Formats: sequence, structure tokens, C-alpha cells
Amino acid sequence: MDQEEYGSNYQTHILEQYKLYVEMADRISQRRDQSNRFYSALLTGLLAVISVVARLSDWQASGDLLSAVLISVGLAGLAVCAIWFINIRSYKQLNSGKFRIIHEVEEQLPFPLYKKEWDCLRPLAGKKKYFQLTRIEQFIPIALAIPYLFLIIYAIVYWKCA
Repeated sequence: MDQEEYGSNYQTHILEQYKLYVEMADRISQRRDQSNRFYSALLTGLLAVISVVARLSDWQASGDLLSAVLISVGLAGLAVCAIWFINIRSYKQLNSGKFRIIHEVEEQLPFPLYKKEWDCLRPLAGKKKYFQLTRIEQFIPIALAIPYLFLIIYAIVYWKCA
């Protein structure tokens, strides 16, 4: 709907919608941060399970128990890392969609703040100026999956040798 069809409150209402939508985009980023903290805590808790089981049992006497715990924790850790990676990608897609809409609304405002910001961050003459946080963030669950994979490999080798 264009300004003539809408009436005299068009600019006021579009500005209010813009402010609300920008705040919603910010809340998505806050939820993503909370989600990252949750997954980090969950992965840390899984490692704590190994410590608890180690204190409660004699590892030498129960090789099968050790292997079962390590494989279970390793598989759970890999699953959490995979879910975390998917979650980050989902938030990236959601934010990308929101910012496309924000850029579209900015075309009707006096100064397109977010578009100008992205223009400043884009690479000039092949030089990268800005690394998108989401691209970096996606490597965290991948990096944290590696120790869990090694944990599974260790448990299988330990189990076969025990």
C-alpha cells in the first residue's frame, strides 16, 4: 500500500513499524545468545558426567561401564553439537530475512541506517573488513564436536583392548 492510499499517518506508522521490527530483530539476537549459552552449558554438563561416574566407580574394574559411559557421553555431545549447529543456521536465516525487510522499510525512511552500515562493512577491492559473527559462530559446535568424537574413538579402542 502506498502513501496516498494509506493516508496522512503513513510516515508515522511506518516509522513505528520500523522501530518495532528492529527491536524484534534485536530480540532474536538476544535469544540466539541465550541459546548458545544453553548449548555450552549442556556440553559442559555432559563432560561433568564423566567426572561423576569416575568418582563413583573403579574404572579399572569396570571397563565395560567406562566404555558405555564414554560412548554415551560422546554420542550425546555429538548430537548436541549437531543440534546447536542447526540452531545457529536457523537463527542466521531468520535474521537475514528480518534484515531484508528492515532494508526494504528503510527505503521509505529519510536515512537507511542498516543499509549504510552493511555498505561500510562490505569488502572493498577484495579485502575483507568484517567477518560475520554467524559464520564464525557456526565453527564453535563443529570445534566442540571433535573432542566428543575422539571420546567415542577412545572408548571403542579402550573397550576392545580391555
